[in-house]
Amino acid sequence: MPIRTTRLPAAADLDDPPDIATMRSTADRILAFDAKPITPEDLETFRIAMRGQIELLIPAVQGLAARFPKGDIPRECALAGAREASMRLRLGVGGSSPVRMSVSMKLARSVVALCDHYENLGGR
Repeated sequence: MPIRTTRLPAAADLDDPPDIATMRSTADRILAFDAKPITPEDLETFRIAMRGQIELLIPAVQGLAARFPKGDIPRECALAGAREASMRLRLGVGGSSPVRMSVSMKLARSVVALCDHYENLGGR
């Protein structure tokens, strides 16, 4: 039997909403067109923060999606985004500076996408 890597959302997850503004701000620091250079130490801090944000957002998005009927387009898109974000959590740190930045950018895109799905599904 496969081991479940993401937990099912508890009712408390839906009552304690994630801080979407802070999560978007963190991702924007990596993805902004005019972003200032980031030190390797700060990049690692952002990477760790975004991993944590994704781990909070996945069950929140899944919980909201569960309220919609199967086949509903926003539900299915949100669940696909949650699966994609879950796969990105498996990415390693990366060896070189460009690879570390690439990994961080992928995590940031998942944070933004999950925030969008959370809001599109009616999250506060």
